Amino acid sequence: MTKIVDLLVRRDGYTHEEFADRWQGDHSELAKDLPGLQRYVTSVPTDPERAAYDGVLELYFEDMDALSAAFDSDLAETVQADAAEFIDLEAGPRLIVEETVQLDERDD
Repeated sequence: MTKIVDLLVRRDGYTHEEFADRWQGDHSELAKDLPGLQRYVTSVPTDPERAAYDGVLELYFEDMDALSAAFDSDLAETVQADAAEFIDLEAGPRLIVEETVQLDERDD
């Protein structure tokens, strides 16, 4: 499983709450339809005033080919343009990783 992990920073002019509402609302509705996307997780800090980032994004794909195809799609262009309105896309780091699950109690 290939996963993108983004640590997100909101654009100036947005409160953390406005950012979270937009990200987990309208933007998520748009982004969840990316081709080949298998899992889409958004996480916000429990204490945003003390956090370095406003959110953590995880996008799961079968492999790098599926990830590349998703981001080459027309929908990805729309999703990125929407994200740029409220996320400082250059501020937080991005990791593309191969996930290895060591324990998942949900699978029992």
